[in-house]
Amino acid sequence: MFDRSQQRRRRVGLAGAAAMAAVAVAACGSGTQSDSGGSEIAGAGNVTLTLKHITDNQPAFTKLIAEYKKVAPNVTIQPSYAPVDDLQTSLRAQLGGGNAPDLFVVWPGNGSAMSVQQLAPAGVLADISDQTWIKNVPENLRPLLGSDGKTYMYSSGVTPIGAIYNKKVFADAGVTSPPKTWNELLATCDKVKAAGKTCIALGNQTPWITQLIPYAIAPSTAFKQDPNLAQDMLDGKKTFSNSGWRTVFERYLELDKKGDFNKSPNGTTFEQQQAMVGSGKAAMAIQVTSVATGIQDAAKDKSDIATFPFPAADNPDDLKIPAGVSAGLGASAKGKHLEEAKKFIDWLAQPKQMAEYAIANQSIPLVGAEQAPLSDIAKPFTSFLTEGKTVPFMDQQWPNAKVQPAHFAGIQDLFAGKTDVDGLLAKLDEAYKQK
Repeated sequence: MFDRSQQRRRRVGLAGAAAMAAVAVAACGSGTQSDSGGSEIAGAGNVTLTLKHITDNQPAFTKLIAEYKKVAPNVTIQPSYAPVDDLQTSLRAQLGGGNAPDLFVVWPGNGSAMSVQQLAPAGVLADISDQTWIKNVPENLRPLLGSDGKTYMYSSGVTPIGAIYNKKVFADAGVTSPPKTWNELLATCDKVKAAGKTCIALGNQTPWITQLIPYAIAPSTAFKQDPNLAQDMLDGKKTFSNSGWRTVFERYLELDKKGDFNKSPNGTTFEQQQAMVGSGKAAMAIQVTSVATGIQDAAKDKSDIATFPFPAADNPDDLKIPAGVSAGLGASAKGKHLEEAKKFIDWLAQPKQMAEYAIANQSIPLVGAEQAPLSDIAKPFTSFLTEGKTVPFMDQQWPNAKVQPAHFAGIQDLFAGKTDVDGLLAKLDEAYKQK
């Protein structure tokens, strides 16, 4: 057990933690599928579990739920899926009303209303600390999966943020290879625009999209200036206003002023962003790698869609990327079939299933990553993970759930001309100080 100040120190000690995921120790006899056979997992009676998760993870769950039916034939899992913003509000309301699904999406760390460190103290998440797979998660990542030293959620792996791009659009614009520096990115966008296409599709009407480009810029700018920035902010030594965060938002606006985004980003949705890149109307989107599946589905030829690390640094040797523990799964503490729900989580968390999930979700598995195959979408980011050139998603290290919505709204105001960088930084500092 540890108090709030200890919890803060542990959380921010993760500055290089995402790198550990790529070299996680494989599970050693800790309960693989063969260890937990059908006779062990299956209960005596028929059970139906409800599951609610984000739309992008539907392909992964569809496959794994079908496999679990073979392992536990008495268990039927009824899934439903919705966009991130819908779930952030609807699930929290269900949890407050005592009618939550048996299993539901939970975010790691402390950055949103549906993050584990917000939900666990409220008593709505089941404690799964006794599950054997947890000991094989890199030690410095474990705090992101729980609160007060206990584990309350499963995550399949680590998800990078990078550029998902259409190779045909690049080729038609005369771009022979992905850019590796900030200036090369600007030059690439000039070529794409000259070819009559949008360079970067941006869907800021969907609030969570607003944060992704700042997260992609920050590791090579704000965190280059101060590698301990997250801890320094928690300790009160730095703020948004007196740190490299100013450079982050200035570069974000630079892209906008150059016309590198589509018209009216605040009027463009996430779904439209995906369609623009898939159809070839735009060259790229800055996104979590899991979104690549939807963009591939929108493309005439899936092989046209690929990824590269977002080049936010002036020197390629200085480039770092954001890579965070992926949104995962928790069990309702008040669920009618809690034991069966926990068994499903334990089965999902074994190396074989983690690898399958990570491939389907275009991410890197949290356990057994050394042996796991990776999708072509995830592969360009693995060297950054193994070399320690990553920074966890910034919201996973913020002290409350108020900074993230302030960030969303502040970016939309910035693009609408309702505030400037100074105003945005002040609003973020105000939210950061709240309890």
